[in-house]
Amino acid sequence: MTWTVHLSGEIHTDWRERIEAGAASAGLDVTFTAPVTDHAASDDCGAAILGEPAEPFWRDHLGAGVNAIRTRTLLERADVVVVRFGERYRQWNAAFDAGVASALGKPLVTLHPAEHDHALKEVDRAALAVAREPEQVVEILRYVLTGELRRDA
Repeated sequence: MTWTVHLSGEIHTDWRERIEAGAASAGLDVTFTAPVTDHAASDDCGAAILGEPAEPFWRDHLGAGVNAIRTRTLLERADVVVVRFGERYRQWNAAFDAGVASALGKPLVTLHPAEHDHALKEVDRAALAVAREPEQVVEILRYVLTGELRRDA
């Protein structure tokens, strides 16, 4: 059985690629999904498709709606959701995705540096695991998919 893992959150670093490469190297039967990671496309999609509104608020509103079609669908289809909170930006959307995943009963793994522990305490409480590095996420996936614990990790 192929598991679907949704990789949500921060879009400015290579964490997704590290998880995908690690899972491939480990031979895990996993399909990965993600939001649109092209920041400009994500911001512009609503106005580009539905027309430019008169006010900036509505421009963001249109884009958020179009992106939500993808995000909600992928979260609902996921077997596991990984949410990355990066160091550079506040990721309110990532926190929202974690909440939706939790409400859907999806197994949730958060990924963030220790300095975010306090700010994310409620989100981390809903998570089944809190990882610091993408490679830890790969090891979690290896274990839950195969039942094998890598002893040299």
